[in-house]
Amino acid sequence: MKKWFNEEYEFELTVKGYLRGDKTEGLCRNGEEIGDVYHSTYGSPVNEEGFGICPKLMMIVYPIMEAIRSGGSLKNIGGSDVFEKDIVCPDGCVIFHLSAKPLNNPNFYTGEIVHEN
Repeated sequence: MKKWFNEEYEFELTVKGYLRGDKTEGLCRNGEEIGDVYHSTYGSPVNEEGFGICPKLMMIVYPIMEAIRSGGSLKNIGGSDVFEKDIVCPDGCVIFHLSAKPLNNPNFYTGEIVHEN
């Protein structure tokens, strides 16, 4: 992989809690624990050990990330702030907190992107 574009946002997903019980054994295949943190700019979020976020969660998170990249506000979809929202995994087990941080780089589609070879 040769990443050539500096993305305009950094995303962080933190495991905030559980909806059922006090552990994920038997409920979450990814084994999420409260306090686990995943980071991403454009690719799928990974934790400090290099493990990726649950692919089921990405089905929910990716459109939300795209909404932010498109200038939207997470407040419009139930977020606590323009760049923050709690999300429940599709299995109804783990509660994640998503936050976005602007990096002040040009937008991929509307910015004047200079690609140097």
